Amino acid sequence: MEKLSTLIDHFNRVWPESGTESWDHPGLMLGSPAQQVSRCLLVVDVTLENLKQAREMGAELIISHHPLFLHGVHELSESTPKGTISAFAARNGIAVYAAHTNADFVIGGVTESLAAALRLKISGHLDPILRQGAIGKLEEPMTLLDFARFVARVLPSVAQGIRVAGDSDRTISNVGLVAGAGDSFLDQALAQEIDLFITSDLRHHRSLDFIEASKLSNGPALMDLSHWAAEWLWLEKAQHDLAIALPSIKFEVSDISTDPWDFVVMQ
Repeated sequence: MEKLSTLIDHFNRVWPESGTESWDHPGLMLGSPAQQVSRCLLVVDVTLENLKQAREMGAELIISHHPLFLHGVHELSESTPKGTISAFAARNGIAVYAAHTNADFVIGGVTESLAAALRLKISGHLDPILRQGAIGKLEEPMTLLDFARFVARVLPSVAQGIRVAGDSDRTISNVGLVAGAGDSFLDQALAQEIDLFITSDLRHHRSLDFIEASKLSNGPALMDLSHWAAEWLWLEKAQHDLAIALPSIKFEVSDISTDPWDFVVMQ
């Protein structure tokens, strides 16, 4: 058992505030730095369901990737989702801490965890100045279709599956990726000598522009992953590293999916 403040000191070392984007708000969301922690649940998103899971396992802390209060909140009544979540956490003595963009591109962070799960040997960055986004090489080249099938087996299953744009027979060797919402990296991906760019939350117009530009320049194929599934892989890496650094605390990964979609209908 440790004081939460001791854990936060460690979190600030491995997920430094200096790596936080200007629009982001990670850190301690709920709870007191003085409270004692013996068990911790790791999640991508804070929901009432995984708070109940934390209560059942006796956890005094949730570490989430996405901040509970990422956007402006002006009411915490229990007639609202954020108010209900906050009240439940407070009544059950569960603190909530978030590591978001400050965990995305650090060593062993969210993007590196996805790259490792996909067996990519990292050789560079999509943005070499800020050292953001990863470029990696597959151990053995694969067709785009075979690689997409491999990715589907590695990631937890979700309704959307794996969405891909490109020739299914194209050989894939060099891959760029950003775990989470990475459409702001599409231009950097086009500028790199890669065969495929992988990210999440790709919108119609940006994706179509990327695909058309890629056709003109023999640029990369495109793969869209579930945001939750791509980032969930990091939780296991974080659990492993935290358990070594803080052996008096029991860290567990939630198996509850917070992907928002339940099913897909095809014609």
